[in-house]
Amino acid sequence: MSQPNLPNITPVVTLSRDDTINLLLSSIAMEELGMAHILNAEGEKIQYALGTIPGLTGPPSSLADILNLNESVRDTLDSLMKQELLLGSKLDSISNIPTLAGPTGATGPTGPTGAVGPAGATGPTGAIGPTGATGAGLQGIVAFNPLIAPTYTTGQVVLYNGSSYVANVNSPAGTPGASADYTLLAAAGITGVTGDTGPTGSTGATGVTGPTGSTGATGGTGPTGSTGTSLTATSGYASNTGGGVVAVINGGTAIPLPNEQNLSADITANAANTVFTVAPAGRYYISYHINLTAGLLVSSRILINGTPPASSIIAPVASLANFNNSFIVTLPAGSTIQLQLFGLLGAATLLGGSAGAALNIIRLS
Repeated sequence: MSQPNLPNITPVVTLSRDDTINLLLSSIAMEELGMAHILNAEGEKIQYALGTIPGLTGPPSSLADILNLNESVRDTLDSLMKQELLLGSKLDSISNIPTLAGPTGATGPTGPTGAVGPAGATGPTGAIGPTGATGAGLQGIVAFNPLIAPTYTTGQVVLYNGSSYVANVNSPAGTPGASADYTLLAAAGITGVTGDTGPTGSTGATGVTGPTGSTGATGGTGPTGSTGTSLTATSGYASNTGGGVVAVINGGTAIPLPNEQNLSADITANAANTVFTVAPAGRYYISYHINLTAGLLVSSRILINGTPPASSIIAPVASLANFNNSFIVTLPAGSTIQLQLFGLLGAATLLGGSAGAALNIIRLS
């Protein structure tokens, strides 16, 4: 059997999916309309045979004619019912035609930006975060002195060549501006413009030079006065070079300083070498050093008559092995001085064979 030969149709008809569906639906509608006309014609045929069409009469029909007519109408209705079933199936097929996505078209131009909407309600305030660790604050401002620079602590502000610097570490080395142990806070300002020279005043008249008087006789040498009191004669030094363990408690533990004591007669130590009594009143310079074998989160201080001056306290936020501090304080007569570690329930080991701890007391005025 040969293959069917389809004729060439010119011009080529191009229809979209929607156009094709519309044409198919139109064809179903036209067939339904045609069947409606056929049904109407069959009804008129029955009316004609029965003589019930107004204004139109024909020859009378016999029983045989009516039976034949009934058979013809029934065959016609049977054919129409079959055709109706085919049209229903055709309609179902059209409604199930799949949608085929074509290629994406070119992106159109961006439309205008819409109006800004109203601002939304402010959300609830979030929970407050935890307080950060307390940083090391700045100490008072002093003029840089290389002799006492080893006693500087972190945060000490110094003045040098017109600029201010802050110590980054305890016992900083070198000089500000050249050492990494110092950070510049404020640079010295530039020298201002020299002002205009003022007018030179008029020279006064030179007075008459009087006659030179005769040199008088040299008087006798007076008696030698009594030796004055030296303020710094009241001073003392004591250390602990033997090392050993200090059992630290939160309330504070005094450090014994039995070694290399060099005390003036008006400074005395108790039997345990932990309390030093200063007899005369005055302004005193006090400094101390504590060197541990390992870093601990412990604090140091000086007790004066049982109370620690705030300027004597070193309370670090991280473990330290070296503590250095100095301050000036006014002491009443008979004051007691102690060097303590506190704020830790544990053991602190002092360096041995060197200055594990030391205390300086110097009267200034």
